Amino acid sequence: MSTLVLELRQGDLMVVNGAPIRFRNRTRIELTAKARFLFGKQILPPDAADTPARRIYFALQTAYIGTEEEREAGLESARQYIADFQSATTSALVGAMLDRALMAAEADDCYTALKLARRVMRHEEAVLGIAPPERLGPPPVEADACRDSVPA
Repeated sequence: MSTLVLELRQGDLMVVNGAPIRFRNRTRIELTAKARFLFGKQILPPDAADTPARRIYFALQTAYIGTEEEREAGLESARQYIADFQSATTSALVGAMLDRALMAAEADDCYTALKLARRVMRHEEAVLGIAPPERLGPPPVEADACRDSVPA
């Protein structure tokens, strides 16, 4: 297994296996084992889940990095939000992306699920003419050290 090296700034937040970690100073860490994690702007705070697509992302995020108890509830919420979104959208492409995102999440491939959910969020922002959420940055990092149990 390869390792993943991350450089984080002072004040950055990282969630590893459900535990939030805030960095007090600039640091460089090396992940040498499988872990479920997101960091920095990849984390969508609950109050930013204010549109249908953002609620899907947040639910998938919870299914990925939440505690053991939160993960199943997050996946169930994602199923419901996706069904609601699909019944309201006229875009076959978005519906297909949501199908793929849900299948990925159910197969514990949350990297792919979050990546697809981000694309749906961008579509929604364009259609509604709204700005992206402040805290959600670039797509999750894909690397061997995090691939089996995480994306970001």
